Amino acid sequence: MINIVPVKLKANIGVVADLARTIWTEHYTPIIGLGQVNYMLDKFQSAKAIQDQLEKGIAYYLLQLKDEFVGYFSYSINEDVLFLSKLYVLKSARGNGVAKAGLSFMQSQAKELDLAKIRLTVNKYNSDSIAAYEKMGFSNVDSIIQDIGGGYVMDDYVLERKLD
Repeated sequence: MINIVPVKLKANIGVVADLARTIWTEHYTPIIGLGQVNYMLDKFQSAKAIQDQLEKGIAYYLLQLKDEFVGYFSYSINEDVLFLSKLYVLKSARGNGVAKAGLSFMQSQAKELDLAKIRLTVNKYNSDSIAAYEKMGFSNVDSIIQDIGGGYVMDDYVLERKLD
């Protein structure tokens, strides 16, 4: 059974930051290099960065499989779109429907808010994640490069899924 736990407590913020470090270091180092991974973790996924995002109204949730936190997701609302900022699952927990449960939860949230679609960005070289999102009904609608400081950029595709 998969539980979705809102991130409200300081202890849960630390859990998200720890999961981020584990997942990002393993998954993204071969794609963007350890330097950029560490820069992005400090800038976007440290406990302080997560706390700042929560204070700005960005939603964070932990994904729990049995008794263990195995992933997390984050989203914000931009006009008529739910922007899926983060959806990460530990490698050991993939294939158990964890990401699908998170996406289903976000889809329900979007429908309750009468939003037309879910949008996300994904690194152009993150082929496994692109394939997983396409399997979940997302389509590639754009390509963007964003300067994130520190001499780094995010070279991403924009994917969207229209809601019925």
